[in-house]
Amino acid sequence: MDAGIIVAAFAAISVLLIAFGVAGAREEDPLKARLSQLGQMTAKDLQELELQQPFFDRTIRPLAARLSGTVARITSSSFSERTEKRLAMAGNPGDMKVADWLGIKAIGTGVGAGLLFLLFGILGGNLVQGVGLGLVGAGIGYIGPEFWLGGRVKKRQKGILLQIPDALDLLTISVRAGLGFDAALGKVVEKMKGPLVDEFRRALAEVRVGKARREALRDIIPRTEVQPLTNFIGAIIQAEQLGVSISKVLQVQSEQLRIERRQRAEEQAAKAPIKMLFPLVGCIFPSLFVVILGPALILIMQNLG
Repeated sequence: MDAGIIVAAFAAISVLLIAFGVAGAREEDPLKARLSQLGQMTAKDLQELELQQPFFDRTIRPLAARLSGTVARITSSSFSERTEKRLAMAGNPGDMKVADWLGIKAIGTGVGAGLLFLLFGILGGNLVQGVGLGLVGAGIGYIGPEFWLGGRVKKRQKGILLQIPDALDLLTISVRAGLGFDAALGKVVEKMKGPLVDEFRRALAEVRVGKARREALRDIIPRTEVQPLTNFIGAIIQAEQLGVSISKVLQVQSEQLRIERRQRAEEQAAKAPIKMLFPLVGCIFPSLFVVILGPALILIMQNLG
């Protein structure tokens, strides 16, 4: 047999062996590996994995999901839309949806009613009073989460209002340094933290997936409802539509927001004496009256006696 044919046969066999070796050493699909790992896990391992989750995800969220269907059937669509808007304005705490929020309100209603009925109806021995106070507890449990959500909304709006001037200054500097608006917005997202930065990060993500920039910025307005931010976004959209230099618009908006921040600080300083008046009258003045007029009153009473 010719030596060339033998060498070629050995080379072909070597190539095939290398190919089979590479194919056998190929990494396993991560999804298949995860599924096989879950299939091999025992009940104890699954229980430990579940216990590692937060308490809210393990208990409250499943119970709220069961109750949300019943509550959703008796609520109007306008209430659901208003709740969804308020959750968005609060930053979607705990990644809650409308169904989760309705379930939490149902849980609060049941807990409030049951707690007051147990205290005043069963332990107090007065069922009529327990039923009445149970209804009051149900109302408190239903309305209480709304107060908490309203506080989250106000806190987030205040954080956005305080962060706007600094974010706009950094945005203005980045644009005047030569960056585009999207790149400058990315620089703000990279260097800062807070609720306003979270909204800018979401807008940039929507732009990257194909959404128009003006639409992504316009969608920030109903999720925040902060008037200075609304004015800023409106000015940016109008400048983009009219072809005006964004650098000039940002400079004017930055100066305006600094003036407004100084005016808000002056307003808070002007309100401080009025706010200090109530603790002075309620706490400090009575003590002064006791110290100053106390001995005189004692002497007057002794002389009269």
